[in-house]
Amino acid sequence: MSNQNPRMLYTPEQKRRRDASVWTLVQGLLAPVQFVIFLVSLSLVIRCLLSGEGETWALWSVVVKTIALYTIMITGCIWEKVVFDKYLFAHAFFWEDVFSMLVLALHTLYLWAWWANLLSATQQLWLALAAYFTYCINAVQFIWKLRLARLQTDEMQLSPSLQTGGAV
Repeated sequence: MSNQNPRMLYTPEQKRRRDASVWTLVQGLLAPVQFVIFLVSLSLVIRCLLSGEGETWALWSVVVKTIALYTIMITGCIWEKVVFDKYLFAHAFFWEDVFSMLVLALHTLYLWAWWANLLSATQQLWLALAAYFTYCINAVQFIWKLRLARLQTDEMQLSPSLQTGGAV
């Protein structure tokens, strides 16, 4: 990795592994599914906090969202291992993975509070909103990296020297 251009997310070999991996497709499918689950849950949580209605649906929707999050995190770790040979904290996604740990911690704290009935329903829903806020920041981080990856792909197609590590 030391000879990799610092602006590049992937070496040519990592890009090849990324493009060939079924886990890239899995991540590409799970991300929008998780986002839809998030939107539905967010609307149920907000509705419950504002009106007091649908408490059970709101609380359970956060559980479903958390299961979706765990699923995308586990498959994301597998993807990262295939592409970068590290399950987590690969150089290209280090800060996204660090922030993902906060997202996971808050969602897991919600599950614990929900399962053990440690907080009132309203407190649980506020905790869910905090978890969702961090999820949104993390989603923006990954969307930004997706954009950078697309720009890198375009750049690699225009400049054959990038494909050979700089030597023309």
